[in-house]
Amino acid sequence: MPGVRNRLNDTPVIGAKKVLLAAPRGYCAGVDRAVVAVEKALERYGAPVYVRKQIVHNIHVVATLEKAGAIFVDEVDEVPHGSHVVFSAHGVSPAVVQGAADRQLQAIDATCPLVTKVHREAVRFARDDFEILLIGHEGHEEVEGTAGEAPEHTTLVGSPEEADTIQVRNPDKVVWLSQTTLSVDETMETVRRLRARFPNLQDPPSDDICYATQNRQVAIKKVAKDSDLVIVVGSANSSNSVRLVEVALEYGAKAAYRVDYAHEVKQEWLDGVNTVGVTSGASVPEVLVQELLDDLAGAGYGDIETVQTAEEDLIFSLPKELRQGPTGNTDARAIGGRTRP
Repeated sequence: MPGVRNRLNDTPVIGAKKVLLAAPRGYCAGVDRAVVAVEKALERYGAPVYVRKQIVHNIHVVATLEKAGAIFVDEVDEVPHGSHVVFSAHGVSPAVVQGAADRQLQAIDATCPLVTKVHREAVRFARDDFEILLIGHEGHEEVEGTAGEAPEHTTLVGSPEEADTIQVRNPDKVVWLSQTTLSVDETMETVRRLRARFPNLQDPPSDDICYATQNRQVAIKKVAKDSDLVIVVGSANSSNSVRLVEVALEYGAKAAYRVDYAHEVKQEWLDGVNTVGVTSGASVPEVLVQELLDDLAGAGYGDIETVQTAEEDLIFSLPKELRQGPTGNTDARAIGGRTRP
């Protein structure tokens, strides 16, 4: 991107060019924990270690772990009997857990604890014979895992519009749960519409949308209103990254795009742009953001202003299968919610 010029008249872009860098951004505690779980499993057991689905939704992370010896599969029946398999941060259904047991796999559960919380809520409400309205995206691994905890009691609600037509068995025994990586605003609109139809709709015991998703959306809202362009680093299958683009546009950004890598930024995006907002999804390592900032600096956007809206200090320990060291010593290394260097 160095030497970016205005394509309309082939003159340099003029103005006080700067970057508004959103914080928090990037890795959350659950992603960090899952990625380190695969790294430590490879360190302890040697390659290959199998991983069901992408450990987190980021192509760079997956490619890096593949080079280290991880093998990603779609289902546990692709894993050789007795091998080590890691369940992704998005969680799995009881059927998947049973399938791994049937193949005598050594399972390491890297499900984000905040997703596990939603699973437990689903089990609890199903036990009490509630109908669960699960707000989320059809086909997403997290939704499949949560719904799998109580399939006979769960109905998926994919959008606010679907909330207007969904049917329930007993409107007096209905509760809503949600995928953890959704747009906060859209989820609340879906809940509003559901409650208008079902006044006795119960809320989950605590907020299902995770702290990292909310924090990144709050930060980009503040950045977007002052940005000519917002660039979100994140993969196409990352729900929270895609939502950041949508939120940026909704809250005032003149344009917003998602990229996996800095080289994907198109020159014409910067034509006439003075202020670029930058953020990244919760499964994105900071090195990818730094590469983008370096390229932007080369294009004249060297003035970086950090827009901080929250501090994150949540800590998760490693999965229990990895807490005991190979010599019997405890290895419960804590994984924090801050972005790793």
